[in-house]
Parts: sequence; structure tokens; C-alpha cells
Amino acid sequence: MGAYCNGNVSLSPSYDVASAQDPRFCKHVHDNVHGNIYLDSLSLKFIDTEQFQRLRELKQLGAVLLPSLTLRDIIGKCGSCGCKCGSCGCNCGCGFTNMVYPGAVHSRFEHSLGVYWLASQCVEKLKTYQGLELGIDRFDIQTVKLAGLLHDVGHGPFSHLFEREFLPQVISGSDWSHEQMSVDMVDYIVDEHHIDVYPQMIRRVKEMILASSEYAPSMSSSEKSFLYDIVANGRNGIDVDKFDYLLRDCRACGLGCNFEFQRLLETMRVLDDEICYRAKDYLTIHKMFATRADLYRTVYTHPKVKAIELMVVDALVHANSYLGISSNIHDPSEYWKLDDTIIKTIETTPNQELKEARELILRIRRRNLYQFCNEYPVPKDMLDNYKKVTAQDIVCSQKSGGVTLKEEDVAVCNVKIDLTRGKHNPLESIHFFKDYESDEKFTIPDDRVSHLLPTSYQDMIVKVYAKKPELVEAISEAFENFQLKTYGIKTQAHSTPQKKRRYNSFI
Repeated sequence: MGAYCNGNVSLSPSYDVASAQDPRFCKHVHDNVHGNIYLDSLSLKFIDTEQFQRLRELKQLGAVLLPSLTLRDIIGKCGSCGCKCGSCGCNCGCGFTNMVYPGAVHSRFEHSLGVYWLASQCVEKLKTYQGLELGIDRFDIQTVKLAGLLHDVGHGPFSHLFEREFLPQVISGSDWSHEQMSVDMVDYIVDEHHIDVYPQMIRRVKEMILASSEYAPSMSSSEKSFLYDIVANGRNGIDVDKFDYLLRDCRACGLGCNFEFQRLLETMRVLDDEICYRAKDYLTIHKMFATRADLYRTVYTHPKVKAIELMVVDALVHANSYLGISSNIHDPSEYWKLDDTIIKTIETTPNQELKEARELILRIRRRNLYQFCNEYPVPKDMLDNYKKVTAQDIVCSQKSGGVTLKEEDVAVCNVKIDLTRGKHNPLESIHFFKDYESDEKFTIPDDRVSHLLPTSYQDMIVKVYAKKPELVEAISEAFENFQLKTYGIKTQAHSTPQKKRRYNSFI
């Protein structure tokens, strides 16, 4: 078959882009979210590698589903004495509380296939409606599809937990990112498996993966920069990555998803090398950002999920010196071997140095989690000068009497929830157009949108946990004292429930 040319760039003769776009020459799989997905031959070469197959062992929602179901979860009774509701206070280790979202077992593997498919749908629609005007060719389509497929190939164990919580504790000033590792991993896969793909395509794939990160290429120097808005949109946050994970996560957790990404794909338009949207669709876009914020509040940062994450991080930190978990984060040839099964490695390695890590994992399995004391939202007028709350802040707020708290007894989570643009309205960074007869693009200011939409776009929530159940009362009181000392009032929504003040081996 002949080579395909894209300007001055020609693909290897062994690869025919034309046949890659024909469903008859593609492998198809059935996805439970998007239906039939057609995989072209070049993408299959990447999928059929150990490095990409590893994504099956990376759960999309990390610690949301870590504890396994137990007999008590299923029949509501203790596994050893048959009591109901934990009334006997037994310590059999069978667990008590149901998992938060037991159906959320999907992995980065199916998410990556979903982003691949939506990226192909997006660029195909732009080609159908504006192909001649924009100069979209098959080379562009294949590049965008590969970027969607490979955008998460650099994630570590438990995904964002590894990058944002674990590495900063073991590497001072860590600036490691999964986007940069994804780029390094793409190069490694191509070299290791001798994938015949033109270097120009791989270069653009890597740029698209980095498009929403601090390493993003300058848009002024990028050819057809609107293509960089599709997979990881650094301009305004609207991209097919969000489309897929919002829909997939809502479905897996049994939650409603009320924004229509199909409407946005059908009506979008490129103006001045940027993907723009119809002004009448601004509420649909706002629903997308609101859905993301709602998932953060109810799923990703659920109190029990954060308790498990804190314990997993502590276990990884304890195990790091022996297992060398962080030692190969810049070496793709070793890094790809890390995945969520690191927890099983910790559990089954009978080494004294891993004793504390094993005990933490055992506590998680038994649902004997760090005890949630309370949380409070930082007052709106304090957000600009907000300083992260630490365990030391809570300990130093303890009044005399009772037990003496130590920093290692307290865990604190500073959770930021926003609409992707921090304290700013995300609609301000999105360009709209009036109708298809107009070539003018514009933003929509606050005073031209519905007054029912929020006027504040960011929350900072402080969650405090006790690592030992018997310290819940003391830590809760110190937490309340900290609020009074810092703000003059207790800003938490409710007082610490009395049941939290009683000793209980299980949540």
C-alpha cells in the first residue's frame, strides 16, 4: 500500500491510514457506556502491550472500592456470632459498614478506550462539518485517537493518590506528573515494541497529552491548535476525557448524569483555531462542571474514601524504603510494573520492615478505618489567604485535660472542590458563538447568565480524622477549638455526633 502524505510528512509505507478509518478493517469491542467501539490496527499495536494492559490493574476511582464485601455486608450479620448491626461489639474482623460505591470497579483501561472513541467521534464530526475549511486529514484523526488512547498510560498505583498524596511525602518538592510519565511511556512503548509509526505523529500525540498540564506547548507554535482542545483542553477544561469519566463514574456509582455531551459534540464549531460552542448551550456546559464538582463532593472525597486513602498512603510510605516504590518513577522500563496490586505485595511479604504497612492494610480490610471526626468549609472571605491546616494546628489547639494528643494521632485532609477554574467562573474562559451564520466568538459574563447559577465557584473543605478510635473525642474538641481560634466561630455544619465519641472498632 502506498504512503500517505500530510504536507511534507509521509507515513511509513507499512501503515495505511485510509484503511485505519474504515470500520471493516477495525476490531470492535462493546463498551457498557458508549456501545460499539472500533479499534484501528495502529491503536491495537499499543493496546496489545504489557504497558497498556497494565491499566486493567489501575482502578479508575482508586480507593473507593478497596475493602472487599464480607458476610456481614451481605446478610447484615456478624460472621462469627450472628449478631446484627454490630451490637455485640465483637472484634472478629468481619467488617460492618457497606462499601460506599461497590459497583465502581471500572479501570483506567476501559476509560482509555472510551476517551479514544470520543476523541475519534469529536474529530470526525469536525471533519464532516468543517473539514475543507480546517484542513483536517486522516493523519490528524489518527493522531487525536492515539492521544485519547494513551493519555492516562502514565498513571501510578491508585492514580491521583500516588501523584498528589504519596510522592510529596517521600520526595521533597516532587513535581512528578502522570502526564509527563505518559509521554515518557509512549516513547518507551514505541521503542520497546518496535511500533512502526511516524515520529511526527508521536510528537503531536505527546503534545496533546500535555496540553492541559504545565508542560503544555505554546498554542501559537502549534499546528491546528484546535486539535489540542479535544483530549486534554488547557484553555477551558472542556474535553472528551471529562465527558467519559463523568459519565462512566456516574454510571458505576449509580448516580444521575444530567449533562448531554452528545449535544456539545454535535453543535461545536471551530473559530479562530479554537473549538467554540453555541451560546444557547451554556447551561449544558455548566451542568458538566457542576456534575464534576458533585462527584468530588459525594464520591471522590467521601469521608470513608478519604479515610481509606489516608491509610493507603501511610502504608505506602511505611513500605517505600523496603520496596523502593518511588525509586523508579522516572524510568518507564521499571515504572510500568507498578499498579494497584502493590497492596497485595505488602500484605503477602512477611518482612518485619513491612509490619506497620501490613497492619494498616489489614485494618482497611476489616473496615477498622481512621475515624472521621468532622469537617468544615473554609469561610468564603478567607479563601484568598487560605493556609493549609495541618495535624500540628489541631494538636496545638488542644486544651488541658484528658489525653495528650500527638501529631501522629491526627490526619487532616484539605480538599479543594471547584468548577475546574479555581475561584473563577469557568464560563469566562469559554468562547461561544450566536449561530452558524455568524463568525463572531465571545464570552458570556456573569450578568448575562441565569441568576440561579452560583456566584462562588470554589470550596475548601477541611476534614479531620483520628488514627485511634479512643482519641475521637479529644481530636474533635481540639478541631472545634482550632475553628474558634482561627475564625471566631465554629464553621462546621453540625456538631460531632455522640456515636462518634464512643469507642467502636469499626466505622
